[in-house]
Amino acid sequence: MQNGMNRGMRTRRHDLAIGPFSGRSKWPERKLSRPAGVQLTDAKGSYERYMALARAAASTGDATEIENYYQHAEHYFRLMKEKAV
Repeated sequence: MQNGMNRGMRTRRHDLAIGPFSGRSKWPERKLSRPAGVQLTDAKGSYERYMALARAAASTGDATEIENYYQHAEHYFRLMKEKAV
């Protein structure tokens, strides 16, 4: 049989990564290079943005949304504190 003519038959493809735990990735790893001060500024800005979003969400009363924004803000708060040490 030629390729494409084996309909109904299973073929094995060992070159494809199957599932999240296959250990293989078809995407190359990206390495971001940033100046040292940029990450701290980004963390502070992101912290302030998520705190503002949490305050705005508080007016709607959606507890899940508020908690989500506070958790994001806490993440950036920890990044800021880590960089300050």
